[in-house]
Amino acid sequence: MFEKEVYIKRRSQLKSEIKSGIALFLGNVDTAFNYPANLYSFRQDSQFLYFFGLKNPGFAGIIDFDNNSEYIFGNDFDIDDVIWMGVQPKVSELAAKVGVHKTGQYKDMIDLILKAKNESRKIDFLPAYRGETIIELSTLLGISINDVKKHASERLIKAVIKIKEIKSEEEIKEIEKAVDIAYEMHTTSMRMATPGRIEQEIAGTIEGISLALGGPVSFPIILSQDGQTLHNHHHDNILEVGRMMVTDAGAETQECYSSDITRTVPVGGKFNKRQAEIYQIVLDANLAAINAVEAGTKFKTIHFIAAKVIIEGLIKLGLMKGDSDKALEAEAHTLFMPHGLGHMMGMDVHDMEGLGENYVGYDEKTERETSFGTAYLRLGKELKSGFVITIEPGIYFIPELIDKFRKENKFNDFINYDKVETYKDFGGIRIEDDVLVTENGFRVLGKPIPKTIEEVEAVMANPL
Repeated sequence: MFEKEVYIKRRSQLKSEIKSGIALFLGNVDTAFNYPANLYSFRQDSQFLYFFGLKNPGFAGIIDFDNNSEYIFGNDFDIDDVIWMGVQPKVSELAAKVGVHKTGQYKDMIDLILKAKNESRKIDFLPAYRGETIIELSTLLGISINDVKKHASERLIKAVIKIKEIKSEEEIKEIEKAVDIAYEMHTTSMRMATPGRIEQEIAGTIEGISLALGGPVSFPIILSQDGQTLHNHHHDNILEVGRMMVTDAGAETQECYSSDITRTVPVGGKFNKRQAEIYQIVLDANLAAINAVEAGTKFKTIHFIAAKVIIEGLIKLGLMKGDSDKALEAEAHTLFMPHGLGHMMGMDVHDMEGLGENYVGYDEKTERETSFGTAYLRLGKELKSGFVITIEPGIYFIPELIDKFRKENKFNDFINYDKVETYKDFGGIRIEDDVLVTENGFRVLGKPIPKTIEEVEAVMANPL
């Protein structure tokens, strides 16, 4: 938990954006794993955590904009809870730690909401992503379960994004902690990428590093020598020399801030010629995109800078052909990189995307593309100082996509399909870093994680 002044400031910022009505923030509740008393590890809702700072299940917060009041509601522990968990602080004691002085039991919140409804006051809430939260909102507000989603408040969504997208110093420090944990995860993964090892052993080991050094992983680990599958959570392969292993993994800190790093390495520790050629193109795209990061530049522009580097590199290898500018205009690179360059990052690894990807990544000045590949760009709008973003270009040889595009005669002027056919066994490569947009440019966050060919081979020379 940060100092209480941090949470007071955040709520004050929200009150400066919205002048009337009340905002309801429902925290998460415990969720059973396989029977009622066996629970998943609890993770608080990020929006409740951001404004109210408490990690207790079953809590809720309200900001009353008309009366400049703030409340935290939750049930105090009874003797049955104390027997199992020890003496626990009261709701009022917890609330005081985050600068909230009006508290009550959960039933008191129900009365407050009913009163607000009777007075025809606007009750704002954010989009819900858990079934139990949707049900609770339906019950509290008298909205059909099927209509809860469309009643989420656009003005509250936009206000929260405006506040949260600019990261404070304490938030940046937390993200850097998470990247430093990811350093240990990724260098361990590199050293473990030896022939004959099952992927699950590596994935389990690096997840344990995250748990030991901070908190859970920030998202389910992506680790596979079948890197042509962008989000491959299948870990049953036995590693083979000649394959590339993609590890896309990050950690979450005690304050629930995330890292998101990807490294790709040759099984066995040495790049062959073909691997090194493709890898260097991706690395060049990664570095070119990072160096283009600047406040006021649209992230969409940076996405296409990376794409241009990929096109030019693949033309040199004979996998693509023709004029690179025309190939970029046609978006022929999407055969090899059918995803966006990156996304916002913070308390969630895809920061705030539960509020609506278009709200977070786009605005009235930047429209989302609808074409294949580019439509998957989660962030397109102008960068601002204080944004934390990922830069994650890749090259993938997806046999099914190659077959589809070739059958459709797609990009025939720019793709050398005969040569691409010989790469169907390659897999994929992605290189990803977490970057802070500064007033004067950018800063790559955390301890530098090896990514040049020489650096990766040096780490892998000491296998585990």
